[in-house]
Amino acid sequence: MKAVILVGGEGSRLMPLTMSTPKPVVPVVNRPFLGHVIAGLRRSGVTGVVLASGYIPSAIEDRVAGFGGPGFPIAYSAEDAPLGTAGAVKLAERHLDGAFIVLNGDIYADLDIEAMVAFHRSRGAKATIALTWVSNPSAFGVVEADEDGRVSRFVEKPPLHAAASHWINAGVYVLEPELLDMVPPGVPYMFERGLFPSLLKGGIPVYGYRMDGYWLDMGAPGQYLKLNRDLLLGTARSPLLDPFAADEVRAEGPTQVHESARLVGPVLMGEGCRVAKEAVVRGPVVLGSGCSVGEGAAVEDAVLWEGVEVGRGAWVSRAVLGNGTKIGEGVRVSDTALVGHMARVTIADV
Repeated sequence: MKAVILVGGEGSRLMPLTMSTPKPVVPVVNRPFLGHVIAGLRRSGVTGVVLASGYIPSAIEDRVAGFGGPGFPIAYSAEDAPLGTAGAVKLAERHLDGAFIVLNGDIYADLDIEAMVAFHRSRGAKATIALTWVSNPSAFGVVEADEDGRVSRFVEKPPLHAAASHWINAGVYVLEPELLDMVPPGVPYMFERGLFPSLLKGGIPVYGYRMDGYWLDMGAPGQYLKLNRDLLLGTARSPLLDPFAADEVRAEGPTQVHESARLVGPVLMGEGCRVAKEAVVRGPVVLGSGCSVGEGAAVEDAVLWEGVEVGRGAWVSRAVLGNGTKIGEGVRVSDTALVGHMARVTIADV
């Protein structure tokens, strides 16, 4: 079974970082986000993926090409204008040859794909939607289903007091190919507000598969930081990252760390990183290749992309710094700040 990954969005919540780096390939523990997703699908027995893109598709292709290979093709389907979730899959139909999986390209989920497919087949479903439980469903699409999993209703972003269920659409679907005949070609059309409600009205069986593993929409700054943090702490797992030991400091190539510097794991350092005299790096922290932390500077609970320079006596906490950013001497950057590529930060606080 193949999987279609929806990677067409602009990633506006992660701007300015996504102005030149599409959200699906932002670095997560120094690997493209999509690399983690594709590796997980391969491990689950998926036989190939189709990337339904729209925003800077060439940048996505460049960063994920190495995750395919013999027996696991990666195909590309680029839309000229936004077509919505179902419309994008309709455009990619030529790459599909049977039942298939659809995933939203900003979701990280520890989902047993094989078990979900088996559930789908055992129920004779035409569409199966992965469901995850949340404490406050008011920001999500709620799915109401009976004890056997058959879906009866969709409710978009209900007030907490009015929500009949805490099970929400997790952004992963198993679909039978004939459903694409119901999707109009070349025009915007959504699964969530178009196809799925139409199936219910027509009495076509739609089921919800309740998952119980890790799930995160990483498309907002705090959530992006959380995913990096959770992978370092072991709350989330990836086939591309061996689990960290307690307080481990791991270098992925030659680095320079002054003997007076203090590093408290979990810390992941890319090749060529430098940590100067009396600097402190307190995990969870990810340093991309070529980063430097100046004398007496401190970095904690942060993600630094490649080539970032943190100046002498500066302090970076709960922040994401883009490629080539320079943080000036004594500058403080905190509170889930996003600093774009090649920025020069010289004011006292950000």
